[in-house]
Amino acid sequence: MDDQLYNQIFLKPRFQLEMNFSAEVLLSKITEVIRNEKKYRIKLVDHHIIIDIPEKESHFWSPQLHMEIEEENKDTSKIRGLFGPKPHVWTLFMFIHFGVALAFFIFAVIAYSNHSLGNSITFPVIMLIILPLLWITLYWIGRLGKSFGQNQMDELKSFTESILKEIE
Repeated sequence: MDDQLYNQIFLKPRFQLEMNFSAEVLLSKITEVIRNEKKYRIKLVDHHIIIDIPEKESHFWSPQLHMEIEEENKDTSKIRGLFGPKPHVWTLFMFIHFGVALAFFIFAVIAYSNHSLGNSITFPVIMLIILPLLWITLYWIGRLGKSFGQNQMDELKSFTESILKEIE
């Protein structure tokens, strides 16, 4: 896996690997290797593999690795991986981001309406300044959360690399 891509600014780092197996063969080899895995919680659904941190080590910011196996042609396939927070954490963050964006547009309309009517626009303009700052703060909270889960993300990465070495 490319460490440069893995360490970039993204909240959900991604990777992509070309493999010299068909998707079915690759999936069966990975299934065989992870069959006896006791430490991580692993879910297999069709061509998707989801690897979670053990429950006793898991916290709010714990990452999850989602890998998808795609067939390129009959002899090669591609593994697309995505490190990210658990779906409930990501959904919460997206909901809050959507709420901030919606509030921004509402206060923009209020400011325009008040300006058109000759009323005071002080409060809506203050909110139009505060909401983007809140948006930036949410981004940095996400980065902070990613740093709390960095060691676990490194563990997932090492585990995935060990799986891929075994099937080569």
